[in-house]
Order: sequence, then structure tokens, then C-alpha cells
Amino acid sequence: MSDAGEEIKVAADVVTKGSMTIEEALQEVLKKALINDGLARGIRECVKCIDRRQAQLCVLVETCTEKEYLKLVEALCALHNINLIKVSDAKKLGEWAGLCKIDREGNARKVVGASVVVVRDFGEDSEAMNVLLESFSSR
Repeated sequence: MSDAGEEIKVAADVVTKGSMTIEEALQEVLKKALINDGLARGIRECVKCIDRRQAQLCVLVETCTEKEYLKLVEALCALHNINLIKVSDAKKLGEWAGLCKIDREGNARKVVGASVVVVRDFGEDSEAMNVLLESFSSR
């Protein structure tokens, strides 16, 4: 990994590597980590994981209502050299982290917002993981 504690803000028009944006790469990495039971969701689970140095990547919502959460997670990530990505929407992060029901058509229903998600285990190596790691090393 690179010098951790770095932040990347995800937007719709971010830098692309090939045909995959950082947002798409993050979505795929979270999906693979969820399949391999490598996600911690919620502030309590995530802080424990970061403090034990089990975290490999932390995803934080910019618009969290509790500013203390932001300060705590940012400080722990900087202290333990963990890469930090900020996203704009809590509902979108909750959907990516599996905090929703999927109906018959494959649409997400009853999406619960997530303020912070930590990746403990990436699962298998993928192009998406390489895109994220390269974006950290380039900063």
C-alpha cells in the first residue's frame, strides 16, 4: 500500500483507468469484499476494525450528521496509515455495502444508509482493486 491516511473524494466525473471510474471500482471492491465476508459496516464495527489494524480501506460519507464520527474515523485512519475514501451519499454507500433488500427485478429496496464502511479483506484480486490502489499510490 501507499502512504496511508490519504483521502480521495469520489464524484461522477473522476479520473478513469481504462473504462472504470474510481466510483465503479469502489462499488465492485465492496461487492467482492461483502461476498468474502470482508466488510465492517457501521461506526462501532469500523472503529474496532481500524483500531485493531485489520482495515485495508475505509470508506466514509462526507455528509454524516455527526461531525464527531468524521473526526474520529479520519484521525484513526491517519494514525494507523489506512487509506480513506470519501463518498457523497450514505444511501448509495449502504446499498453498495449490502444494507438493503433486493426485489425480484434486481432493484434495491429498503436501503439503509451507512456512515462508514471498512474493507478487512478484498477477496480476490481484480481490476477494480488495482484501480483503487493505483489511485492511492498516485496521490
